[in-house]
Order: sequence, then C-alpha cells, then structure tokens
Amino acid sequence: MEVRRFKGHNGVTLTADVGGDKSDPAVILLHGTGSTRHSWAQTARDLVSAGRYVIALDLRGHGDSSWAPDHDYSLDAHLADLSAVVAELGTTPTFAGHLAGGWIALAAAGEFDASHAPNAVILADVATQFGKEAGRRTRHLMLTAPEGFSSLEDAASAVESHFPSEKRNQRIANLRRSLRLLDDGRWHWHYDPAVIDIHNPKRITPADSGRIEAAARAIRVPTLCIRGGMGELLEQEQLQHLQNLVPHVECATVHAAGPGVASEAEEDFDAAIVGFLERHVRRPTDQAPKAGVDPSTLRQALGCFGTGVAVITTVDAGGRPVGLTANSFTSVSLDPPLILFCLDRRAGSLAAFEHSHHYAVNILHIGQQDISRRFVQKDIDRFAETPWETWDRGAPIIQDCFASLECERNQILDGGDHRIFIARVKRVRFDPARDPLLYLQGRYRRVHVDN
Repeated sequence: MEVRRFKGHNGVTLTADVGGDKSDPAVILLHGTGSTRHSWAQTARDLVSAGRYVIALDLRGHGDSSWAPDHDYSLDAHLADLSAVVAELGTTPTFAGHLAGGWIALAAAGEFDASHAPNAVILADVATQFGKEAGRRTRHLMLTAPEGFSSLEDAASAVESHFPSEKRNQRIANLRRSLRLLDDGRWHWHYDPAVIDIHNPKRITPADSGRIEAAARAIRVPTLCIRGGMGELLEQEQLQHLQNLVPHVECATVHAAGPGVASEAEEDFDAAIVGFLERHVRRPTDQAPKAGVDPSTLRQALGCFGTGVAVITTVDAGGRPVGLTANSFTSVSLDPPLILFCLDRRAGSLAAFEHSHHYAVNILHIGQQDISRRFVQKDIDRFAETPWETWDRGAPIIQDCFASLECERNQILDGGDHRIFIARVKRVRFDPARDPLLYLQGRYRRVHVDN
C-alpha cells in the first residue's frame, strides 16, 4: 500500500492508503467516527490480494486528512469529499463503510448520479438508524479521557468498559491505529473534537436518519450488510428495518464485524466481503469458461488448484542424491503420520525412488524459485549449487527450506500414468517466519502470511 492525497471539498486534503492494480475493480473503504483508515489495514491487504484496487480513506478531520477549517463534518461535506475522490479515480468503485462510514456509503449510493454512483455497497455493523444503546456507548467512549490515555493498555480498558466483548488482547494493536502519541506523552484519539461536539451543527447526527432511509430506498446496486455476532452495534430491529428498505440486501453474520477485528474474526469478515465482490463485481476478462475432458483442458482445470512447491529427494542404489520438483504432495494422516507424493512413470529418477526406503520432502519458500526450476532441468547436477545436508536416514535435506520432512516408505501404489508413494514422517523441521512459494495455473505465485 502507498499513501496518496486527494483533493476533498472546500480545500480539505484527504489521505488514503492505496494498493493494487488500477485496472482491477476499485473499492473505497470508509471508517467510522473516531477511527482512521488504518482500521481497514488487514482488509485492504486482503482485498488487494484478491485482485481489487483499494483506497482506504481517512475521512475529513480524522487520521492524516486535514481538519475542516469551518468545522464542517456534515453528511453533505463527507459526500462532497467522496464524490471528489470518485471523480479523481475516474472509475466506478464499490463503497464499503463501517459505522458512520456506512452512512456515508448508503447516502452516496442512493443520491449520487450515474457518473459517481457505486457498483455495490458494503455495510459493516451499520443500518439506516442509529442503535440507541450502541450509539450512546460509542459517543461516551469517544469522550473518554479528553486529556489522553497514559498507555494503550488504559485505552483498551476504556474500550472494554463500553464494549465488554472487545477483549484486551484483541484491541491493543488496533487502538494503535486510532490513537496517536503526542508530545505530552499521552495517547489521544486521532480526530478533530468538532466531529462529535454537540454544539457543532455541522456533523453527522441521528437527525440524518430520515435522509439515509430515503437514500436506502433508492439503492438498486448489490448490497451487503455484515453484522457482528455479538449484535452490540447493529441490533436485530435495525437489521430488519434495513431489509425492509433494501429488499435485495444480503446479510452475513460473523463473530465480530467491522474492520480491525482480530484473527479468525477478521478473516471471516474479509471472506464475507471477498465472496460478495466475487459474486457481484467480477474482474473484467475476455476469457469464457472452458469445458471438456481432453488432456489439455484437464491439465488447465487441475492447474486451478493452487499448491505449494516441493522438491522430493532420495538416494539411488549407488548412494548418489536424487531429486525432482513436484506439487503432487499432500498429507494423508496425522496418526499415523503419513504423507504421499506422486511421480510420473516417465521420470528418469523413478527407479531410484522405487528402490529407496527413505525420502525427504522439502517445501520451498518464496526465495527458492531458482531451486524449483533447477530440479526440473535435465542433464545438470541439481545438487551442485544447492546447499543440502542429511539427517538420520540419509535422504538429502535442502537447507533453509520453508519446511522439510524426513520420511520412510510405507507403500507404493499404481496411479495411472503415475506412481503413488505413501510415506511415514519420521522427522520435521519448519520455519514459520518464511512465506510459501505457490504454483497456480502454470505460474509461480507468492503470498505474504502475517504471523
């Protein structure tokens, strides 16, 4: 992701994290009151990985966007900002909003003309009405500690007192995204206090709900509403009301909704968004689906199953190291610990594997594509430029792999034009700090895994 500035309404500068290919479908992410674009950080990365062009925006008066000189944080001002961003992008995006950002997305989807309207809307824990209790607690939380917090732990305690289901170990890292450490050594909410000042008439309030409802009735594009399983922010009555206004809305419930939630809950949240986009806002392509069972079509279809990349090794009857690259590897059983790999009957090293009783499976990381290529080449010494060692049973272990498994033969089976080797795992080593080298549709792929 890279930082980009946009020209907002009435001289306000908007800051965004932008990532992905500009030719991919765009998604604009809008956070809630008191938060920042960083609350969408993991979702933004996941969407980029899923082939989306992502703009995670700091709303005016929040994060690194400028504060409005006239303290204008009204719905009209936010809509004018969003319209300016869409015009600068020059494409039709999806709007995704959390809390107040969801209200902005709803209003924009119902009010913008065709040149600025979205192709889909995603709402995270937001409907057309403020949840009275959740709204009260959110406002009280934003007003907590006007002098700032002494630490992130103190801030986490404040969050827990207002939203008990938000666990401390899940929130401290995310609070770092919404708070900033000032020169006074204290952590402060990262927004202009005028955003929630009850004496400021230019701000989003429950009085805007009638306008939001009218906009919702006008929405015709695909719409998704994600509700947290705890129901603390989006109550069932609000959800039902939204469904009455937008009959085609799709609803999904995850353990915890909203950007910045932790671990598995965040994965479920992002999966719901990606699934919705894949159904309704597909990436442009000039390729039609293919069908058939001829060898070429079958090979391409099987190539749609992404795999890791491994080098399978053993020693031949003369004790010389033998190895080849394969992606036909899988686990079979944990008890007993069995794995299998398949070798082409035409492979020159097949006889060595059939003769041997010990093998090694060396799973490669993203920096070992050269090793993968080396072990498919013919008429070279594949081990000459490959650092390797042996463990207890003599099969070559390639050094510095993502993972290595030393195995002994269990059984060998016929498998059409391949031979199937089932082996018992005897020793394992892996490095969780590495990222896997992947293979999909005839190409190497890479993915970064946050640990």
